[in-house]
Amino acid sequence: MMHLRKSKHNKIISVNAKIGRNINRSIILNSIRERQPISRAEISTMTGLNKSTVSNIVESLVDENLIEEDVAPNQNIGRNPINLQVKRGHHFVGAIYFVSSRAEIAIVDIDGSIVARTEIPLEMDQPAAMISRCMEQLNVLQAQTKVPSLKGIGITVAGIVDSSQSKVVFAANLGWKEIDLVEIIREIDPNIPLVTIENDAKASALAELLLGRHDSIPTSLVFLSVGHGIGAGIVLDNRIVSGHTHAAGEFGHMTIMENGDLCSCGKRGCWEVYASDRSTVQRYILEKGLPVQIAQGLKITEVIDAALKGEEAARTVLLQTARYLGMGIANIICTVDPEVVIIGGPITQAWELIYPSLKEVVEKRSFLGALRTSSIMPTSLRGNPPLLGAAALPIQKIFADFRIAI
Repeated sequence: MMHLRKSKHNKIISVNAKIGRNINRSIILNSIRERQPISRAEISTMTGLNKSTVSNIVESLVDENLIEEDVAPNQNIGRNPINLQVKRGHHFVGAIYFVSSRAEIAIVDIDGSIVARTEIPLEMDQPAAMISRCMEQLNVLQAQTKVPSLKGIGITVAGIVDSSQSKVVFAANLGWKEIDLVEIIREIDPNIPLVTIENDAKASALAELLLGRHDSIPTSLVFLSVGHGIGAGIVLDNRIVSGHTHAAGEFGHMTIMENGDLCSCGKRGCWEVYASDRSTVQRYILEKGLPVQIAQGLKITEVIDAALKGEEAARTVLLQTARYLGMGIANIICTVDPEVVIIGGPITQAWELIYPSLKEVVEKRSFLGALRTSSIMPTSLRGNPPLLGAAALPIQKIFADFRIAI
């Protein structure tokens, strides 16, 4: 089937038949990814493509080992329907996530399943040395899992990233500024077919769209990454919002307390000073009056464990964090108006405890209060969102591959 499109002046512009087929291929492949298991007839109805077009393209996708057929049992008399789903075990990508003290490395299947994973501590080496160590570990994982080749490598970094230029503009925790990671990887292994890089929160939002498990697929969302700091990935009309200086989503540095506590950015009253894991741990230390030798190594997961076991001090501190989170989320909803705000990070382990307080604050502070329809929920990703976000970057290219050839 050949598609025609109109220009902004309403003139018909013809589309090369190969381009039309490749666009249809991407539409069908993504329909299977989003709705699997799904039949050919359902794809035809949903996309408006005729049945012969769907059948021809499905046949080629089966040949490429991108999808597989599964005969669904049918209690009614007649032929059992044949459903389609993404095929595992043939297309793999590499994923690398750089955080302040470590790098997480994984091989991930096309459906987002982590096949193998490891992590290494990060020393403040030159970026090339860090990347080299990660690539070595990726090679080790490939050998262990007998994965012959990777379709691409995705990298996520906690910092400001210009994905269009494949550069880390600034990553404070790593000490990186204007670093071209793709160029470094190409020097190490020029045979990698695809290398792509993105900010960790933005990539997490992409992973939620591409690999998340939702009853309905949102077209606009904000993925809130709560960790050492707070970052966000914004999706509007299925597109990641980057911003003029690639800093869209830095909500952690919006002011929620005028003349509040000092932030590492130099301002006062920033959201992450009150709602990040780091601030939660600090409040817990003060609440308990813990000695220095214990306080220095305390982690947010330990505070959460204590709260879930009923410790009053830990519960009090987490409920304070919930209220601070609610204050910032209310501002986000007023500004972005997303279908859903999705929260990722260790704090979601205490979701049943924190959600009522968080929701109460949002309803009081957001525009129109309880009449707002934005949902708030924990991530649906099975694994660390920034690491899966790294995998989602090359996986997205596989599903959006139009293979345009004129």
